[in-house]
Amino acid sequence: MGNAQYTISRNGEEIEAGYAVETLCEEDRCDEQIDRGLGHLCGNTPGGDEYGCGGYFCGSHLFLGSGAPVSEGLCRRCSGRYEAEHPDPDEPPQTSAVGARRAD
Repeated sequence: MGNAQYTISRNGEEIEAGYAVETLCEEDRCDEQIDRGLGHLCGNTPGGDEYGCGGYFCGSHLFLGSGAPVSEGLCRRCSGRYEAEHPDPDEPPQTSAVGARRAD
């Protein structure tokens, strides 16, 4: 079986996926024509996994560099979630100045 077209379950719904299945980027207000191939997939697994939502996004809305072990990338929401759950150990923790007192 090839990856041109196949059926997956995502969010309780059966959808067609594969590089022969044309669709639009799933980012709000984006009308970029893409396919539902692995090159546009958020995460590693069609249908979603522990890293990505399983949505399909254009190159402008699929991001690498979060540190997540994914092949193609993560959408903005999943990338932000992964980075929040897995902070960079080389970065100092972020602190808020709200309510802090100045030492005199």
